[in-house]
Amino acid sequence: MPSMAILPPKVNRLIGQAFSHYDMIRDGDRILVAVSGGIDSLVLCWLLQFWQQKAPVSYRLQAVHLDMGFDSTSHELVGAELAKLSIHFHIDRFTPAIPADQLDGCYHCARQRRNRLFELADQLQCNKIAFGHHMEDMLETFFLNLCYSGNISTMLPRQDLFGGKLSIIRPMAYLEKSQIIDLGKSLNIRPVRNPCRFSEQNKRHKIRQTLPALYAMAPSVKANMFAALANVRTEYLPKPAIPPKKHQN
Repeated sequence: MPSMAILPPKVNRLIGQAFSHYDMIRDGDRILVAVSGGIDSLVLCWLLQFWQQKAPVSYRLQAVHLDMGFDSTSHELVGAELAKLSIHFHIDRFTPAIPADQLDGCYHCARQRRNRLFELADQLQCNKIAFGHHMEDMLETFFLNLCYSGNISTMLPRQDLFGGKLSIIRPMAYLEKSQIIDLGKSLNIRPVRNPCRFSEQNKRHKIRQTLPALYAMAPSVKANMFAALANVRTEYLPKPAIPPKKHQN
């Protein structure tokens, strides 16, 4: 862990609140940290390692980077950043069912990654998978589902799967992207460019470009939008329409 690293009090408090509100980490947990190589997942590795020194519970970490075969060098760069953070890691160079150069969008790729992480969690005897998603990610997912899928839903800070045998946790759910970037700079983390050719040509990217105009309307807009995700007044939402009954001749 870099000796000069300092966790800002506000960031420290927000991480602690997320842990507490969603009972994210318990004594004896084995946590697989999914590392894409972006600033979010690399900062998450450091944060979880930092909290090991102060948390009232004991847990173990295993960082994993999935090499999807998009290029020949990105996994080496990710490994170098993880080594700089002094965290134990594993590079998984697996062969997807649909090769990277044959993918025509994000859905199948994301599904393959998620399934592989489930397999690795089982192999490594990890009961939790940690993702580096943050506040903006959750808001983007809400609008993505609203605009393209016709439903009201988003990511959960904690999601239990397979009857509770495995949980997905998002410890940075209360953090804004800017806070993560600032912390990454203080840690001298150099994020690795996403090698996927669809990274800036997908629906999420379009939503991400649209939302800043809403955030800019007033200083409280982003926080209010995030608070609204947990303040759904279902009594004021229309119920699914009942199809008319067919008349019998």
